[in-house]
Amino acid sequence: GRVLEAYVFRIHHDTAHRLAVVFKDITERKRAEEVLRQRTAQFKILFDEAPLGVYLVDADFRLCQANPVALARFGNIPNVIGQAFDAIFYQLWPKPLANTIINCFRHTLDTGEPYIVPELIDVSLDRAVTEYYEWQISRIPLADGRNGVVCYFRDISERVRTQNSIRDSEERYRNLFNSMDEGYCVIEIILDENAKPVDYRFLEVNPAFEIHTGMHSATGKRVLEFFPHFESSWIEQYGRVALKDESIRFANYSKELQRWFDVYAFRIGLPGDRKVAVIFTNITERTNAEQALRESAQTMIELDRRKDEFLAMLCHELRNPLAPISNAVNLLRLQKNDEPVLQQATNIIDRQVRQLTHLVDELLEISRINTGIVQLRQEPTEVSDIIERAVETLHPLVTQRRHELLVVLPPQPLWLNADPSRLEQVLVNLLTNAAKYTDEGGQIRLSVEQEGDEAVFRVRDTGIGIASEFLPHIFDLFTQGHRSLDRSQGGLGIGLSLVQKLVELHGGTVEARSVLEQGSEFVVRLPAMRNFLPESPLSFVEIEVETQALPRLDKGCRVLVVDDNVDLANSLAMLLEMSGHEVRIFHDGPSALEAALLYRPDVVLLDIGLPGFDGFEVAKRIRQQSALKNIVLVAMTGYARDTERQRSLEAGFDHHLVKPADFDEVQKILASVALEASGV
Repeated sequence: GRVLEAYVFRIHHDTAHRLAVVFKDITERKRAEEVLRQRTAQFKILFDEAPLGVYLVDADFRLCQANPVALARFGNIPNVIGQAFDAIFYQLWPKPLANTIINCFRHTLDTGEPYIVPELIDVSLDRAVTEYYEWQISRIPLADGRNGVVCYFRDISERVRTQNSIRDSEERYRNLFNSMDEGYCVIEIILDENAKPVDYRFLEVNPAFEIHTGMHSATGKRVLEFFPHFESSWIEQYGRVALKDESIRFANYSKELQRWFDVYAFRIGLPGDRKVAVIFTNITERTNAEQALRESAQTMIELDRRKDEFLAMLCHELRNPLAPISNAVNLLRLQKNDEPVLQQATNIIDRQVRQLTHLVDELLEISRINTGIVQLRQEPTEVSDIIERAVETLHPLVTQRRHELLVVLPPQPLWLNADPSRLEQVLVNLLTNAAKYTDEGGQIRLSVEQEGDEAVFRVRDTGIGIASEFLPHIFDLFTQGHRSLDRSQGGLGIGLSLVQKLVELHGGTVEARSVLEQGSEFVVRLPAMRNFLPESPLSFVEIEVETQALPRLDKGCRVLVVDDNVDLANSLAMLLEMSGHEVRIFHDGPSALEAALLYRPDVVLLDIGLPGFDGFEVAKRIRQQSALKNIVLVAMTGYARDTERQRSLEAGFDHHLVKPADFDEVQKILASVALEASGV
């Protein structure tokens, strides 16, 4: 178990050969050498495999040793070991930087003072990317008894770049944080012992935070420090975001701040951090403006509703005086008087009553369409039928103004899926408009033809035309063209707007073409029915424009006239009596009901708006009497809306006539009652 070092030699003595052995025990020396060898091997392994760069500069200022990491850093210099240290550095870095490093090494070699550099920016001559190192140098003794300098360095480029990137990111975040117009804050939710959100603390706020909230120096403070009675709903919402990781967007009002906010909140950090980022905007001004707008819109809706009610009431009130005037005209016509002045005056009154009635109807009609009350009753309709009725309606005005009316129809029947009465209304309004704005003796032309899948109506006149600047607005409500003092028949500016709305309800279009002083043309296009065959052939039948008076009945009806307008009731009663009917007059609801029970009339011409109780109530009570079940009830009222017509039907009325009612219509009803009573 020992290590010996021996010296053996031969000794000559007489004739015998002998060996001499000299030895010593070197066990301890060998053990020390083995330890040194192992330590040297370990040091070499550490030196070569260390992640740090390590190199040694000797007393002659030459690079005498370097590990692989350091050699890689000097890799572009061949046979670098043994070269002058300053020459090496001048090849690696720019001269100013190389001089700084060399001076550090010399100072440490001369004085023994270590030198530590936490971060060196390495701008290499042969590298495009900036590198960063941390390094230190120390003086150590060498084997020759002199001193050298050992340098340890680490490449920290990735760490520095990461730190710089984080710093740049933080800088960008901070710039955005400070420059954004929206308020921004990071809050920490405070919980009670039951893990319920009860408060929150402001960790960060941007400058806009103060602008939007009016809260100053909020960082580090709790919201309840500012507002002890702050609404718990805000705390609860932010608490849900922090605890359940629910990003939310909401608009809410704070009573404490007296402001509206549009808020987006989301959790940041780890779940246990209970941190919430809040981006918000003060929308108080916008919300107040929107609220004012809604209130204004509601006010407009209410005003529009009141306008409709006013128009309905206005139409009713205008119809009441029109009815007795119309009756008076009919009375004058029944008088056998050939006096030209009286006949002319009667005709004038009749025309003006019809014109005023037409204006009242238009007022009510446009209100219905604008509120969506009008419902079309579409059915297969042959164009020639509509034109016949429209021409008949227009005949008095055309005759009065001595116009030439030319009607051109297609060679084959042309069918539409339309509401006949509404389409007739369209044509009457267009023809009436043409007649009003065409001088006496002018020409009006109505033509119809089929173009592809459309029926095209054209109404052309030789009138005053429409100015170009006015043409785009011709269909606007309450809009009229140029009217001088001699153009007194312009109406209310409703007719063309009504035409457009009715045409559009049919799925069609209408356009106007005109040159000032060269007449106008209105073109209506409607979808035509293709390959339609009616159940029975229809043909265009010539009609008499003049209305023939109904014959005087030999046996009239017992008629009860009930109206609080005394002139209307009296004039209607006079007309009925002159037509052979027996008439009683009453002016209120209770009297009318009592008279119906006593008088047992065949027909009751009943106004709706009556004192006592209204006409609906009178009708209902009459229908409740079995003895009066055969009485024909006719509503004669200024209320023309569909709702009143429906109420009339529900109350038990058989007919609903709008004032001023056409006396011919009244006569037809009475004639049918009389014929039924006589058993014919």
